[in-house]
Amino acid sequence: MRTPKLAALELKRFGRGKLPIAALVSLLLLPLLYGALYLCSFWDPYSRLDKVPVALVNADRGATVDGKRIDAGDEIARKLKDSKTFGWKEVGAEEAAEGLEDGTYYLTLTMPADFSERIASSSGDDPTTGALRVRTNDSNNYVVGSISKTVFSEVRAAASSNASRGFLDKIFVSFSDLHDKTAEAADGAGRLKDGTVKAKKGAKDLADGLDTAKEKTGELAGGLKTLDSAAGELETGTRKIASGTQTLADTVNGAAAKARPFLKDPKNLAAQAELVADSARTVRGHLDDVAKHAPATATVTRKVSERADSVYTKTCVKGPKPVPATCPEMKRLKTEAATAAELAGDVNNVVTTSKGDLGTLKKQLTDLENTARDVVRKAPGLSSDLDAAVAKVNALNSGAHKVATGMDKLHTGISSASKGSAKIDTGVGKLGDGAHSLDGGIYKLVDGSGELASGLQDGVDKIPDYDRQQRDARTEVMADPVRLAAESLHKAPNYGTGFAPYFIPLSLWVGAMVAYMLITPLNRRALAAGAPAWRIALAGWLPVASLGVLQVALLMSVLHFGLGLEMAHPAVTIGFLALVTGCFAAMVQWLNAKFGAAGRILVLVVLMLQLTSAGGTYPVQTSPGFFNAIHPYLPMSYVVESLRRLITGGDLTPVWQGSAVLVAFTLGALALTTLAARGKQVWTMDRLHPELSL
Repeated sequence: MRTPKLAALELKRFGRGKLPIAALVSLLLLPLLYGALYLCSFWDPYSRLDKVPVALVNADRGATVDGKRIDAGDEIARKLKDSKTFGWKEVGAEEAAEGLEDGTYYLTLTMPADFSERIASSSGDDPTTGALRVRTNDSNNYVVGSISKTVFSEVRAAASSNASRGFLDKIFVSFSDLHDKTAEAADGAGRLKDGTVKAKKGAKDLADGLDTAKEKTGELAGGLKTLDSAAGELETGTRKIASGTQTLADTVNGAAAKARPFLKDPKNLAAQAELVADSARTVRGHLDDVAKHAPATATVTRKVSERADSVYTKTCVKGPKPVPATCPEMKRLKTEAATAAELAGDVNNVVTTSKGDLGTLKKQLTDLENTARDVVRKAPGLSSDLDAAVAKVNALNSGAHKVATGMDKLHTGISSASKGSAKIDTGVGKLGDGAHSLDGGIYKLVDGSGELASGLQDGVDKIPDYDRQQRDARTEVMADPVRLAAESLHKAPNYGTGFAPYFIPLSLWVGAMVAYMLITPLNRRALAAGAPAWRIALAGWLPVASLGVLQVALLMSVLHFGLGLEMAHPAVTIGFLALVTGCFAAMVQWLNAKFGAAGRILVLVVLMLQLTSAGGTYPVQTSPGFFNAIHPYLPMSYVVESLRRLITGGDLTPVWQGSAVLVAFTLGALALTTLAARGKQVWTMDRLHPELSL
């Protein structure tokens, strides 16, 4: 008999009566009990967490900081209720504690009375940490406590971010204030630098001016000294002139007095006339000295006066403020130099004005001499001329005395001016030294103020100046500097989709296991008839494998159309699951064929080993070493990995590898079943009277 007919005979048994048909239908629906119903029960539990009753205790009394009211507890409570993470109910502390104990609430969240004060303290002088207190009761439900840890980690992070915003915002405002004040300081330093540059220029001009003044006062002192010497000589000369004219006058008057009695005597008159001629010649010689020195003296004193006036004007009138301490002394020097120049000018005027008189006098003296000599010759006619000559000599004597008096005053003034100019020269020298020291000091001040201005400007450039938008952006970043940019490759949309690769093979294994409780793994008639062992093996495998394909179709239809399971590769998934159910059927067939009643227990053992080592819930690496060791050698490990790629997407390489493993397991199990069928064709006492029957 062919293999398909043998398989069909096994299935025909289910058409005899209602119970076999019901059993066959149950076989088809059995995977739904493990797959569809179980996945349906927790398909998306997180979407219904708002049904979980939890207590919220808001004891926060709020706080006022910088005139602004802060109610952090109310804000967090409002956000929690809006989030609908749990079924929040705001109650008192006592009610929350009782409800947690008796199971009314799965957890409680308490915000203490000073919560807002602690939150606000982050921007004050004594920052403290705000505390949210969460209480759970694992005797009510352990999973809720685990979920709450994740939820309240996000609540704590959000509260911490809000608390730090005010503190960081103040920091950024302080940065802006510091930037503005530093900018003002930089502007002030810039103005200081400009002022010191001008001051340096003024100090340099003052030093240069004082150097020039020192040079000029030196020249003035030298000129006044020379003028004083010349004035002394002029004074001496005028005194000599006055003395000579006095002598002349005295001589002439005396001679005239004496001559008058003797005019009557020509000889005596001639002798007296000779004496007059000699005296006139002597006086004429002294007049040349006076005329020689008077103009030079007037010129030198005038230059000294002009230089003194120029130095005083530049230094004390048009110079920097305040005026130097030497200005009063310079003013006195200017006045005395002007007086000396005036006196020298008077002398010169006298000489210049009297030049004609002196020339006349000189000429007269010459004439006198000549006349006297004529008198010698004309003694008899000189009596009347003598009176006229005496009058002229007396006039000359009076003028000479006036010149001598003026020269005495001029000499005295020039001497005073010479002494004053020496003091001025010394004082100007000290002023020059001080001005040079001032110039050097201001030079350093210019450098220092320049470095200060440059440093402050660099500081301004380095200190940030944030506007409101920039402050908000930076406060946002620093208040919550690390955000999780979560990206899930081939993300499962819900909890059920994530666990489908684990429960689908579980349901198919159970389906095969129950199927071989109703269908014999090896056809007894074929065994008794001596059919080939491989045909017997295939005949026992095909009915369950066929039922498995129907189970796959029914299960995946319900999961897709009923629960909304979406598959990245639907057709490949169905084909792969057909291979899976065929492999599981071959393995369960062999265990039942080889070990009989004990094989059914081994089927459960193999199922448990596969469930614990397949990594369907937690990564297999988190399991003990034994399960890691058997993980690569059981087919469900490859089935779970392949279904994850087929349902949520990703590289299909594990699918092809898993398919190869399933084919190998299927062929191997069929080969082992063939060997078992060959052994079963020999009847033994154990087969006739088994020790255990199920």
